[in-house]
Amino acid sequence: MKFVSRCVLVWLLALTGYAESATEAQCQTVRIGVVDWTDLHVVNGIAKSLLEQLGYRVELSNQPATPEVFSQMQQRNIDVFMGYWTPAMVEVAAPFYGPQDVSTLTANLDEALWTLAVPDYVYEQGVHDFADIARFSDKFEGRIYGLEKGSSGNAAILEMISSNAFGLKDFKLIETSERLMLAQVNGRVRKGEWIVFMGWKPHPMNQQFAMRYLDGGDQYFGPDYGKATVNTSIRKGLEQECPNLARFFSNLTFKAAIEEEIMQKTSNEFVPVDRAVRMWMHRNPAQVSAWLSGVKTLTGQPVDAQMMADEMEVTFGR
Repeated sequence: MKFVSRCVLVWLLALTGYAESATEAQCQTVRIGVVDWTDLHVVNGIAKSLLEQLGYRVELSNQPATPEVFSQMQQRNIDVFMGYWTPAMVEVAAPFYGPQDVSTLTANLDEALWTLAVPDYVYEQGVHDFADIARFSDKFEGRIYGLEKGSSGNAAILEMISSNAFGLKDFKLIETSERLMLAQVNGRVRKGEWIVFMGWKPHPMNQQFAMRYLDGGDQYFGPDYGKATVNTSIRKGLEQECPNLARFFSNLTFKAAIEEEIMQKTSNEFVPVDRAVRMWMHRNPAQVSAWLSGVKTLTGQPVDAQMMADEMEVTFGR
């Protein structure tokens, strides 16, 4: 009887493992939301490289702005978004969080900030505060350079303009992509021309340009130069349907130094994102191990983090 009981126990454990594996297999395609931000490309690249090593298939779903990402999550077309900045995006996200179609899984970075910035030579000539911008309207050509349409940063700038905060009623917001905005900054800095633009950390712009963040924008971007937390959002049901994925994304937290080191490779040394993140992970197996703590492969097997880190470099060679 003891032998039979043990056999039954083994069978039940095997059946349970099979059921968990079968359930997780239904989650084998992971759809990650993308907006064209350098920092988001890096963290998405880290997630994609690790998930593929675990046996998952990853789809990066490009969207024009954050409202579209949250809308697609609400419709269950996107599973995860690792670029929800708070408090800056709370108002944008509220309609999708309200019905509980989208929720926050974890904070993945707590060292972020964003607010208006200028080149250091502009700062040295008297632009220290939001209240200084309008005094130099001619030098700025009446323009403030923002991000893509729908950005919460743009919404804050438009609110300042429409309410004539800081005397900005005659200014125009230039809505464009991060890449094109930074091309404008680069071009004007080379010529010593004036520009005021959306700046943030982490981002390699902080090493690429000698720039200063402006005081006085607390009402619109928050205190301490728009100090922010970046969060990982998930669609409704992901934690229950795909617990291994939920564990993985809960583990996937970052330091600004990690992101900026990889972004330096992608932005200024033109290393492709997938290569840059794999090179970094190969050199930092302890961090890979932390990200994969308690995580299994798609088929339910334990993970050898050191082996995965080694394989990152094997993929590309030295």
